[in-house]
Amino acid sequence: MKQNKSLRSLMLRGSSCCLLLLALYSAGVCALESDADQPIIIDSNTATYDDVKATSIYTGNVISIQGSIRVNSDKLVVYFINGEADKLVFTGTPAKFKQTPNEGAQDITGEALTGEYYPKKNLLILIDKATVWRESGAYSSDFIEYDLRTSLVKAGEKESASKRVHVILQPKSKEQPAAGQPASKENGK
Repeated sequence: MKQNKSLRSLMLRGSSCCLLLLALYSAGVCALESDADQPIIIDSNTATYDDVKATSIYTGNVISIQGSIRVNSDKLVVYFINGEADKLVFTGTPAKFKQTPNEGAQDITGEALTGEYYPKKNLLILIDKATVWRESGAYSSDFIEYDLRTSLVKAGEKESASKRVHVILQPKSKEQPAAGQPASKENGK
């Protein structure tokens, strides 16, 4: 009950307060290991909370952040169990996400028309026209599971041969240093 009052209080504050929190929070983005321990911060044009259904709905340029995970969507529905966010469903044209897997690593990004995020499981599911980009590869399918803790991407569905997976692996350019090697000043990296 206490958390429900806190959530309602947060939703009633002006968007400028939310933007300030996002700005302060994004300055100290956390590494993957601590993402699950961070609060979920949501900024949107509108917000509605239904205490009976234990859901909150956010619409209009929705930005949700938890640690290094950031999702931009048109709509976000949060489902609560015992006052905790259990499932977040986001939609967009497309909705986009990014995550920093660990300190100094290249961001993993993705997009889909629909996404489901399970914070307790560290699981992100991308559905319908989904693509995930990581390092020099791109994975596209109508169904992609992304384990936020291990950065493991699983694309496609075993039950359906008609839902194909499309993967593009780019070769490293000769100017890029090998993994673990510092980049030279000449190539700007």
